[in-house]
Amino acid sequence: MPANAIDQATDKAKAAADDAADAAASLAGAAERRFSEAARRFERAVQDSIETIRAQSRTYADTAGEQIDEAQRYVVERVRERPLVSTAAALGLGVLIGLALSGGRR
Repeated sequence: MPANAIDQATDKAKAAADDAADAAASLAGAAERRFSEAARRFERAVQDSIETIRAQSRTYADTAGEQIDEAQRYVVERVRERPLVSTAAALGLGVLIGLALSGGRR
């Protein structure tokens, strides 16, 4: 009977190992499904965020474009009103920027 007991123990060990392998495979499949689902949710969240950022950046770009156009009209009007003053101011600003950029070169 010792051989029979060993065979029974071996069979039980193999059955337990098979059950453990099945359980591990089942857990791995469930984990893979959960990870796939989480990846899809994350991807959707990122896409939604990107769309929101695009919409906001379009709004900001439109606003900035309008402000630049308004500033350009203002400058053109002032130059037409006083061309000599505008030329002198531009010259003075150019000299100041030139001095600032070449400040350490002597």
